[in-house]
Amino acid sequence: MSSDPITVSIRREVDPARIAEATAWVQTGVNLANKYPGFLGSGWVRSGDETNVWHMLYRFADEQTLTAWEDSGERGWWLSMGEGFVRSERSRRRTGIEGWFDEPTTGTITVQTTDGRAEVAVVNAPPRWKQAVSIWLGFFPVNLAFTYAMSPVPGWDALPIWLRVLVTTAVLTPIMAYFVLPWVTRRLRHWLAR
Repeated sequence: MSSDPITVSIRREVDPARIAEATAWVQTGVNLANKYPGFLGSGWVRSGDETNVWHMLYRFADEQTLTAWEDSGERGWWLSMGEGFVRSERSRRRTGIEGWFDEPTTGTITVQTTDGRAEVAVVNAPPRWKQAVSIWLGFFPVNLAFTYAMSPVPGWDALPIWLRVLVTTAVLTPIMAYFVLPWVTRRLRHWLAR
């Protein structure tokens, strides 16, 4: 299980005739999650005054604490209470750089803290140049090591360049996505968020 903080992003479409009920329901979910160890905060907003689309984020310290909340009887009860007015729901988990490839935006969300105060948090992807530097810092040494490892393989240099690039990217992309880039982003976390 991952030991990195995990953010869950949810998009819900709510019956427009039951907005007040949905507001109370969402706040009840936040209050319930607040009691769970590892809860780092949450926020929720509607896309606009005349819309029935809601966006919610919540964050836990690691996969274990998130799973404890998501598998809890309290959360199950809470979700069942929303079945009458939640029309559709989509969710995504984010632990590292996967949100980087969204268009960089600046916005605010309301965060409910454990002592009941509401705070405003800025949600922002790192600038593209920092993303590029981070990816390069991971990709260069891995690509260099792979190139050295493949050079003594008989016939490797005789393969067409497109085939060598295909094999290289097919091998290195999962290594980068699952191991190297999460490691690099953990090391550069403070610089990326600055």
